[in-house]
Formats: sequence, structure tokens, C-alpha cells
Amino acid sequence: MGKCCQEGGVGIPRRGLAKKERSESLSTPGVLVIHMDSFIPATRPHLMVLCMDVACMSRVGGIDSDMSDYIWMNGKICHLREARISPLDHGFLVGDGVFETLVARMGRPFAANAHWQRLVNSCTITGLSPMPKADFLAAMDAVLQANELTEARIRVTLTSGDGPLGSERGNSAQMFTVSASPLRGWPDTEKVCLVPWTRNETGALTGVKSTSYGENVRALAHAKAQGCGEALLANTRGELCEGTGSNLFIVVGGRLLTPPLTSGCLAGVTRHLVLRACSQNGIPCHETAIPISQLISCEEAFLTSSTRDVHPISQVDSRDLAAPGSITTRVSTAFRELASEFVLA
Repeated sequence: MGKCCQEGGVGIPRRGLAKKERSESLSTPGVLVIHMDSFIPATRPHLMVLCMDVACMSRVGGIDSDMSDYIWMNGKICHLREARISPLDHGFLVGDGVFETLVARMGRPFAANAHWQRLVNSCTITGLSPMPKADFLAAMDAVLQANELTEARIRVTLTSGDGPLGSERGNSAQMFTVSASPLRGWPDTEKVCLVPWTRNETGALTGVKSTSYGENVRALAHAKAQGCGEALLANTRGELCEGTGSNLFIVVGGRLLTPPLTSGCLAGVTRHLVLRACSQNGIPCHETAIPISQLISCEEAFLTSSTRDVHPISQVDSRDLAAPGSITTRVSTAFRELASEFVLA
């Protein structure tokens, strides 16, 4: 195994009784194998601690094949071959962390200030400490430069660091990582379906962009099995809420509607910019509770997210929609004009 990142790195120190056996078998294609270098601490001989090798997962398909070579970890750019995350990290153990997904346009993170503010809000709710804004911006710039990316998807992740095997947090330093990959395109339109599970609009993580994404993983897998590219979730009141990684807008009776934040949906940055673009261009948009039944009668619908922008929906639960419809087209044009101001500013 290569050496771990030194300055601010997260390699586990080799102390105590070294255990020579290492799992290095990568012979089973399609199976996620974690390359391990293990040891038994002298102070806790009953516990074997394993150091997860990120680069190994990439070799066996465990990481998006488009993933770039360099990431940022706690203050230093590292190659994937050197990247190590402790298996005791609470983000890994219990999903105790927050994150942001941004896009880079022309080599610059888009709407970085809005994403920073949302990250701070997530940290405030979860009791984590946000990194300084200067570090947030510098880390993203460093990753883009190291990977020579101008159009990219950026992932900023903050976890509570090493902790016990249960829910209680430890006293270790937090883990802060930034990674990026080339920006992928989406199909011109999207198919969606409503899944049978609900969002809890009064839950402890409502409004938090949390790394606890198990519900979204299951919902999206359900949608994919139905031939759809996104899953829609309602809340416990029977109102439309959001997608697994997107916000939802629909047109009913010629009126543009979107669920309010009180529905339990995430305060999407692109959602906010779309609302702003609508306001500036005289396009009425109503933030209001939307009963599930209105999916049956809507004339148009679209998703918004950092990577999708304004993405027309062509099918809802096997029912075809005009995509893009006239209102969706107006919104998309207004958003692009507003977004260009951010990119060129």
C-alpha cells in the first residue's frame, strides 16, 4: 500500500502488534473488495482495525470510473492511491456527516456562496463545525486545478471523524474531503415515479443535506427498476416533497407550483435560483402544499438540481407529459440567463 497523506492526512498509525495477513485479492469482477492493511493495537489486542483503501475500490468498480485522480483531504491534495479513511469514521459507520454537491462552470464552482451557507446550516442543525469559508473555496479550487477540470461535479463532505461503533460521537477531529469528476450530461428529459415510502417533514434531519442517504438509495433503486431516472417522495401528510437528489416543480391548470420548505424538502440551491429567475421574469410560481393527486392532473413538470439545472419531466408514473412544455421552456430560459450572470461575474 502507498503512504497515506501526511499533512492533515487520515492514515491510521502503525502501532502495536502488526498483523501480516493482507487481503489483496481483486480477482472477482463486479464485487466490491476493500484492500486492507490491518494491525492489532497493543492497548486493545481484541480489536482489529482496518484501513480502507479508496484507490482499490476504484480498481474493482467501487468508485465511479469517471472519478478524477486527486482529492482533497483535511488540508492536502492526495492521489487516490494514497487516500485513506479510517473505518472508525462516523460518516462511514453511521452516516454522521453533511455534504454539498456543486458544479464547476468554466473552472469556477457555481453558486459557491449559496452552497457554503447551506453547509453552515446543515452543520448548525447537526452540531458539526463548518470549515472556514476560505478553506471551502480553496479546497474546491485546488481539486479542480489538480485534476485539470473546468466543467465538473464537486462533492464536499464533512463528517464528525472517528467515533464509537454506536451512535455516540467521539472526540476526534472532523474529516473534510473534496472530490470531483467530469460533469456528465443528462438525457434531454427525465422519467419519474412516486415511490411507496415517505419523507418525514418533522424529522431530526429535515433541511439537512446529510450523508445518511440510505432512504434515497433505496428509493432511486426502486425508480430505476421501473425504468425511471428519478424517484419522487411524498411526505407523511400525503403532499409532494422532492426527488432523491432534486426538487420538483409542476404545472397544474396553467399555474406553476413547487412544494414549500415546510413539506420537508431540501432547500435546493437551484430551486432557490429558479424561484428568483421566475420572479425577475414575471413568471408566477407558487410555493404551496401539493397533494399527491395533482401528479395525475399536472400538464408539465420539471426537476431542479445543481447537475440537472431545469430538467423537463416527460413521464410521471407511466403517464406522458409535454416535455418541455411552454412554461418549463420559459423557466429554463430565465434560469440560464440568471446562471450566466453567476458564471461571468
